[in-house]
Amino acid sequence: MNDFLKFLASRTFWKHIALITGAGIIIVISVFIGLRIYTNHGQAFAVPDLRGLTVEEAEMVVRARRLNYQVADSVFISQEDRGRIFDQNPPPNFRVKENRTIFLTINAMNPERVPVPDVRGISLRQARALIETHGLQVGELKYVPDLAINNVLNQQYKGKDIRPGELIIRGESIDLVLGEGLGTRTTFVPDLVYLDHEAARNRILESSLNVGAAIYDGTVKTREDSLNAFVWRQRPEYTPDLQIRLGSMVDLWLSLDSTRLPVPDTLFPVLDTDLFMSEPDDENIVIR
Repeated sequence: MNDFLKFLASRTFWKHIALITGAGIIIVISVFIGLRIYTNHGQAFAVPDLRGLTVEEAEMVVRARRLNYQVADSVFISQEDRGRIFDQNPPPNFRVKENRTIFLTINAMNPERVPVPDVRGISLRQARALIETHGLQVGELKYVPDLAINNVLNQQYKGKDIRPGELIIRGESIDLVLGEGLGTRTTFVPDLVYLDHEAARNRILESSLNVGAAIYDGTVKTREDSLNAFVWRQRPEYTPDLQIRLGSMVDLWLSLDSTRLPVPDTLFPVLDTDLFMSEPDDENIVIR
């Protein structure tokens, strides 16, 4: 026991302890330094804004920032410059580490063309699903007297009959000629207030009606604004028992100004309806 205590108090023991401690500290420091170098700790780069550039221009920019790029997708938007970058992920100014890959979406030089499906002889619901599956959309619904209600009798493109398999630009509209029965058939007017344009359009088509004019007020200034705008008024106006003829037009008024929305009577028993029924200022009528 005395020999053990003497060993603990000896210079040799404490020398070994010092060596072990020093080696441990060196190892820990080395690990932290290695991890810092490996992960580029604290070194983050702001992603440059590549939108509007060509791929060649974008390559020079990302290489200078020690980043990489990859063309991940393409779209065709006629209002944008063709052959240039339309979108990117991560977005501009997002901070990333060195060698991060920026995924690019290019606005194609030429629009993609897709074959027209054959929707004759099926219901409007089935035809719409098939048309949208092919990257197209339903255009005008034209009703004619026929025994089969909402059965597709013919399909047209820009006012002329179109055969199945013909190639047209993706996103274009196919007009449908439908049966309305042997008498004058009607459908209920849907409630479209609070919906955005796309949701309102879907609701109108589901009711066997046509989308009329889309009227944006002065709050809608950009394409993004138009996507976020909501319906604050419609014509014909919605009432639970109102019915109109199949294929009738429904016009929409859209805005980003929530004060245009009608306030429920339960919140304000006395309501000046003129506030919401007056014609909006600075309106712009866009395509049907």
